[in-house]
Amino acid sequence: MTQTTSAPHHGHGTAPPAARFDAVVEAAVQQGLLDEGDPVAGFIDTEGVRASVGALHDAFAATPGVLHTFAAKACSLIPVLRLLAGSGMGCEVASPGELRLALDAGFPASRIVLDSPTKTREEIRLALALGVAVNADSLAELRRIDALRNPSTASVLGLRINPQVGGGSIGPMSTATDTSKFGVALRDPGAREVIVDAFRERPWLTRLHAHVGSQGCPLELIAAGVAQTYELAEEINGTLGVRQITSLDIGGGLPVNFADETVRPTYADYVAALTAAAPGLFSGHYALVTEFGRSLLAKNGFIGARVEYTKDAGGRRIALTHAGAQTATRTALMPDAWPLRIGAFGPDGVPKGGPVLAQDIAGPCCFAGDVVAYGRELPELAEDDVVVLYDTGAYYFSTPWAYNSLPRPAVYGFRVAGPTGAVTFATVREPQSLDSIAAESGLAHADALIERDG
Repeated sequence: MTQTTSAPHHGHGTAPPAARFDAVVEAAVQQGLLDEGDPVAGFIDTEGVRASVGALHDAFAATPGVLHTFAAKACSLIPVLRLLAGSGMGCEVASPGELRLALDAGFPASRIVLDSPTKTREEIRLALALGVAVNADSLAELRRIDALRNPSTASVLGLRINPQVGGGSIGPMSTATDTSKFGVALRDPGAREVIVDAFRERPWLTRLHAHVGSQGCPLELIAAGVAQTYELAEEINGTLGVRQITSLDIGGGLPVNFADETVRPTYADYVAALTAAAPGLFSGHYALVTEFGRSLLAKNGFIGARVEYTKDAGGRRIALTHAGAQTATRTALMPDAWPLRIGAFGPDGVPKGGPVLAQDIAGPCCFAGDVVAYGRELPELAEDDVVVLYDTGAYYFSTPWAYNSLPRPAVYGFRVAGPTGAVTFATVREPQSLDSIAAESGLAHADALIERDG
């Protein structure tokens, strides 16, 4: 059985082992996906992703006309996006790059939603030309759309509001605080009237959008923000005397339980909370859009990394691995907010046993805070062992930090065959080459700053 440690948490007991990935780690080592030449890689459970998408659709099954979009920032890898598109998802994008990835992955423009607080005129022109839905983040952006919009565009156009219902336990993940940079602040003096006027002046503005936050935000807070959005839509339509707002984009942000393997809250829990806070939301009066990301993928992926060295310092044992801040950035920079469970495996990829020892799990980056776990009790790690960072299927390895010019890790999708248990892998992203790093660092312009005589 895999030896794992629970991330710090309160009131839920000891975390169970992540045994469902044991055979995958061993197979990855045996097939050379984790070796001296490629000492770190990310892994995605394709069947697990499909199951999570199925659970989302099941939770909303009683409500027709829901468009579930995947937040591309949570895993900006075209093969993963294509898997999601084939599973019935749409895509939420927040940059020109993410829009390009969504289109290349095969999402129809009609199932893509563009959100960003800083859209350029060119981004808006392209989205309107393609028929991509656009949620304006501000009144200033609405005025920009006024000038750029062609009446024949197929794009659904909406306005994001900030319901200002407060923040969760992680400030940077809370987008409905009084001073959030996102949306039109709903509770500021005179704001409701201005928002109503914005819709009155633009009959083509037919969607209202809000997003309260993600990790660290309790269901009650998320539901309160959605309820405020629903009530505002009712107010606008009532004031205008016409059903102008026909759809609500209620965002995503379902938090992930990083303490153990249990999925909580579930999508069914989320729907129950929304039903209690805004009973009319699921009446079919409004088409709904969701924008989930982390909750669909986090528990369906992990990072595997070889231990390069171990050492003792000041009475502490430190295992130096190839998975650090470059691929677990949030955990290294905010360890209390983003704790991860760690698994210990031998050089053959088999789970380690034996007495446990408190150890720090550190990464390869050249700064002291590059540590992904402090004082975790694991079987004693040694050179060439493998550590696994669980619940990292979203954000972690898909959008690495280029600190120290460390290469982006390879990413593999995997499937486990039924009766035989055989593990098969498919390459999602090749490990980055040193030639690629040099090219991205301006190699083609190496002499650009050198002064030449004559």
